[in-house]
Amino acid sequence: MSIIDLCCVCSSIESFKTMSLRQYSMVFALLFVGTFGYGDNELFLPLKTLQKMHHKHNEPSCSSQKSRSENGAIILEMKHKDYCFRSRGDLNKRLQKRLLADDIRVRSIQSNIKKISSKQVEALSKTTTTQIPINSGVTMQTLNYIVTVTLGGRNMTVIVDTGSDLTWVQCQPCRLCYNQPEPLFNPSISPSFQTVACNSSACLSLESATGNSGLCGTNSKTCGYLVSYGDGSYTTGELGQDHLVLGRTSVDNFVFGCGRNNRGLFGLASGLMGLGRSDLSLITQTSGVFGGVFSYCLPSTEAESSGSLIFGTDPSVFKNSTPISYTKMVPNPQLFSFYFLNLTGMTIGGVAVQDSSFGKSGFLIDSGTVITRLPPSIYKAVKAEFLKQFSGYPSVPGYSILDTCFDLSTYEEVNIPTIKVHFEGDAQMEVDVAGVFYFVKNDASQVCLALASLQYEGENGIIGNFQQRNTRVIYDTKQSQVGFAKETCSFM
Repeated sequence: MSIIDLCCVCSSIESFKTMSLRQYSMVFALLFVGTFGYGDNELFLPLKTLQKMHHKHNEPSCSSQKSRSENGAIILEMKHKDYCFRSRGDLNKRLQKRLLADDIRVRSIQSNIKKISSKQVEALSKTTTTQIPINSGVTMQTLNYIVTVTLGGRNMTVIVDTGSDLTWVQCQPCRLCYNQPEPLFNPSISPSFQTVACNSSACLSLESATGNSGLCGTNSKTCGYLVSYGDGSYTTGELGQDHLVLGRTSVDNFVFGCGRNNRGLFGLASGLMGLGRSDLSLITQTSGVFGGVFSYCLPSTEAESSGSLIFGTDPSVFKNSTPISYTKMVPNPQLFSFYFLNLTGMTIGGVAVQDSSFGKSGFLIDSGTVITRLPPSIYKAVKAEFLKQFSGYPSVPGYSILDTCFDLSTYEEVNIPTIKVHFEGDAQMEVDVAGVFYFVKNDASQVCLALASLQYEGENGIIGNFQQRNTRVIYDTKQSQVGFAKETCSFM
């Protein structure tokens, strides 16, 4: 919380002398805790302050986000796509459109998981000794968080996605490209660019990274790639190698996709950064430098703040306010590129939610999905406990994937129960107050619990980025574990 935002809070109070004890507590929390939350089982949400943040209007440019090196780690400034590529359109329509796009992404992830699993079952029925791992590693919509990297001497603003493997950017000459404010990557003027041959290990790795084999045709000197998405979005082009710079760290011969035909809901970003676990992901390609460890702290959208994406193993560069608690990644040979965790329980306002489905299926943790998806039985139990504790507020119809909504437009502030997600090994992630409610309408006349149910009981749950806000999430691929700690996101 910045001083400017604090002033917004204070400006709604007639004078400092007439502050109530509750108002003093609020300012104290903003100054020293850096969050709107307070108490172990209850959170404080100042609605009018959030509405002021929603109404701020400027036209920032995110083509040159900051970076720095600290204790051997590389720290990249991370911003929300809506802050950097904000349109002049109606805010309510943007908020609603985001939910529709998120639903398409989740449906596609579930569909791809089923396809991959069915292919594995078919392969195993034919032979007991051969398995061909196929992982889509794809994203269905424009994702939410972006960073700036340098590729071939040019700055590129790319979407960050833990659910994808292949990093790609739009390239010249481009036969079919969407609009982006930055110049297209031009391999012909990069002295370090090289094509990737069809018989290379990188080309052979495409199937596990994208679900599609390398496209070679009659030209064995160039390995083509194709990533197609369930909503009709796609990127296709050739694999290339070039000099990548993350902060002040250089990575030679980084393999990426040079997109010649690209269509879809990728916003105005220059491309996508794949942070999955296959051989072509950025994490695997830089494992010799960063040890296969990265972490992020995702800022909220409304505060127009910056988070950070950190590559490296030194935890001293984090700004976490609680100890890091780790949980094991759940191994899944068929979907090895995704990050699966064992979700063992949830608490609402300190009350443990009772449901027999906890701990029975792997949950994906994903930086690209917005709203957390729960199996129907778990969602029903969570919803019931939340409504029991958040009572007395007028309910309104749901919207899209969200069915637990309220009209809070007449309230200056509300108290909401805490939500904690528990994982195997006594690890837990406490949902920040900014991740509990989704504002379908920015005047707070339709505010919904930011959790949704999956369609079927057997589908994989997903921990979305909305619930990961103001949390340091650490991915350690070498130790096969994911860590969580509270942190007020700030690049500085």
